[in-house]
Amino acid sequence: MTRRVRHFLAGCAAGLLLTAAVALGAEGSTSASATAWPNTAASRLEALALLETLNADLLSNDSATLTLDRWCEAHKMATPAKIVAERVQGDDKAPTEEVRQLLGVMATDPVRYRHVRLHCGAHVLSEADNWYVPARLTPDMNQVLDTSDTAFGRAVQALHFHRRTLSARLLWSPLPQGWEMGSSLPKGAKGPLEVPAQTIQHRAVLALPDGTPFSLVVETYTNEVLSFPKPPRP
Repeated sequence: MTRRVRHFLAGCAAGLLLTAAVALGAEGSTSASATAWPNTAASRLEALALLETLNADLLSNDSATLTLDRWCEAHKMATPAKIVAERVQGDDKAPTEEVRQLLGVMATDPVRYRHVRLHCGAHVLSEADNWYVPARLTPDMNQVLDTSDTAFGRAVQALHFHRRTLSARLLWSPLPQGWEMGSSLPKGAKGPLEVPAQTIQHRAVLALPDGTPFSLVVETYTNEVLSFPKPPRP
């Protein structure tokens, strides 16, 4: 299935879910943060629609950083709406044999590791583990990656790279399996909807236009992707 088809199907599903959420009533409207959403069937439908929409957007674009830029802006999560990387120091992970195979490098070829948290204002939207081949980047790009907190996708944007997704999965579903085939929706409960810390995870290889791989990323998206202000109601 192509990325365009996946994006179309996920968009259709999201639209149907949001329609259903509206039909269930205003009690399911989102609040200022993920942990403040009411624990209702409507909120669960909305949360699933949003996660599927973000997942489809990520699958349909080569740069997760630029996709999160747009998500941050569309949901008015910060001003300016721009993703900023926070490097996590002292957490080096040597490349495994699988990582080297995916990057197409020998055991003696240098591979660097970078661990960052991607922020939209005060919200940490994802954590990323990134192994990359410095010899396949420009000296300026390596300088930026070595000395700044610039997000990887923004630093290497000039390469016009392509993204090959290895795996993409929801780590949490607000609704039980089979709900669309007639299983009853969870009953509402007092208190907020409990959204786990991790919601989506992607593994992908970034490659140059000629197909040469230069980076392997593992991106784990947090519940903060749902933390945006409640839209005004008429």
